[in-house]
Amino acid sequence: MHEVAALLREYDRARAYTDELWKDLTPDEVTWRPSENSSAIGWHLGHQAHVAHFMIRNLTAAEPSPDPELDALMDSAQPEKFRGALPTVKRLTAFRDTVAERVHARMNDIAAGRVAAPAQLTVVATHLLVALINHEYQHDQWIGEVRADDLGHALPPDPDTSQVSRLDGYLVLNPLA
Repeated sequence: MHEVAALLREYDRARAYTDELWKDLTPDEVTWRPSENSSAIGWHLGHQAHVAHFMIRNLTAAEPSPDPELDALMDSAQPEKFRGALPTVKRLTAFRDTVAERVHARMNDIAAGRVAAPAQLTVVATHLLVALINHEYQHDQWIGEVRADDLGHALPPDPDTSQVSRLDGYLVLNPLA
């Protein structure tokens, strides 16, 4: 089984890859929607963080949202045509960074046994981190397609790790060893 510390490194690697896909884009490119029934890159960025927070909150710690106003907007249950009016890139970045800090804090508390039922939560934490990493890469695929196909920017190389491969065109964390 992967250990929490190793999975946190892979989580950071996945987030770094996401950053390579969008940090050099203009704010207009981040908020541009290919069509009414498509989401902007910025929505995917917020959604990745929203899901990470939601999963941490509901599976390991009842923490309040770092930005409650974004919760409904970044929920995938929100129909795509209503995913407009995105926050600024600065606010999205702050949201993503805060959620990542909270993921690290909670996972490190679990790994260090600073929680009730540490053995049980370690099992939850490892599976949760695998899901978060793969979810990050799932949305990176779409971000990359818009980046390359619609906006005409080159794609960065895949992450430099033996822990990630492609399945059906998507980057995924290799199965647990």
